[in-house]
Amino acid sequence: MSASDRPLLGMILKGYPRISETFISNEILLLENIGFDIHLFSMRRGRENFAHKSVQQIRAQVDYLPETLLAPLPKLLYHNIQLAVKKPKIYAKALQTAYRRFLKTRKSATIKHLFQAGYLVHRLLPNRSVTHLHAHFAHSPTSVAMFTSQLSGLPFSFTAHAKDIYTSDPRQLREKLTQAEFVVTCTEYNRQHLLQLSDGMPVSIHRMYHGIDTALFTEKRKSQPASQRPYQILTVARITAKKGLPTVYKALKLLDDQGIPLQHTLIGDGEDRRKILNLINDLGLAATTRWLGTQPHEAVLDHYQKADLFVLGCEVAPNGDRDGIPNVLLESMAMGVPVVATHVSAIPELVETEKTGLLVPPGRPEKLAEAMLRILKDEDLRSRIIPAARQRVVRNFDNKRLVRDLAFVYQKEIEAFRDMVVT
Repeated sequence: MSASDRPLLGMILKGYPRISETFISNEILLLENIGFDIHLFSMRRGRENFAHKSVQQIRAQVDYLPETLLAPLPKLLYHNIQLAVKKPKIYAKALQTAYRRFLKTRKSATIKHLFQAGYLVHRLLPNRSVTHLHAHFAHSPTSVAMFTSQLSGLPFSFTAHAKDIYTSDPRQLREKLTQAEFVVTCTEYNRQHLLQLSDGMPVSIHRMYHGIDTALFTEKRKSQPASQRPYQILTVARITAKKGLPTVYKALKLLDDQGIPLQHTLIGDGEDRRKILNLINDLGLAATTRWLGTQPHEAVLDHYQKADLFVLGCEVAPNGDRDGIPNVLLESMAMGVPVVATHVSAIPELVETEKTGLLVPPGRPEKLAEAMLRILKDEDLRSRIIPAARQRVVRNFDNKRLVRDLAFVYQKEIEAFRDMVVT
């Protein structure tokens, strides 16, 4: 793309950078590499004190919005009042939208999102030459994008992922779907859900898998069987309800009771950390399991290299939260590590039982234990699914190819909007 043809994207993010959202930083970097200019507007700063190397290669500048409502209220009020004076009718319409949405949920976050958008439009957008806004996650970032669009006249789109779809108020999400120029989501399962939610209204929804950089996850060894004892079992996950970690540990307990020699490693952190660590102790698994917390990419790669099996017990959380396709499954399969997971959400779009891994019902530790034991001991099964799993990832989930499909969507939709405005 020539400099004059490059879309100037303003991306609104929940937080930047975040270890748990490398799929977003990877997308930004890949879009930059094929010619997009991007400016980031982040609602929060990163939570960790380190970031993956890919983040260091991103050229986009970052502006941070005021995170809370009360402490920065004078600053937020100043820029919103200034904007309201300059554009009274436009601001009044956005204020009406915020009031109507507040009446539905009674959440002060709606007011914060309006004020953040006003700050963005009056303080940050001038002289930025942004021509399109795109938000990652359908909840608060898209709320800010929607209000920013109303206040600035810029079109907006958003990517809906997982939790943001299933824990959002359906009425609020439907409004965003109908106002956005287009929507991207990372699984067909999500796309069908959003189409149903749109209730027949004309909405452009694109399914675009995140994918991974397959060059970074090379097959770990030529020999397929898991011949080393104890068996090395790996889980990489945020420690939260939807990951089904209690099911994983109850399954490990069943294997331990059978005298199966194993060593389980958990990488990740989250709000349920204390609950899971207590469960490990209660099950008497402290000697055969270890928790390493959040680890950098290079350390995770090393654990993939040593693993005989990757296991994840995903389930639908009580609040409706669920995974899409966890990237760690893609990474494991690309590394030649066989996976055992559950029939939840879009995981069957990647893992096909007997062909690229084994899937069991969620919340069934006995079924999970059976599948784990089988995939560890059945050398014929391993020899079939390990190469087939890697082939599926390379063929369907290579992010360098997928980002070009995404770039085409951006260009097509943005150009269509420009043509509509001109005519």
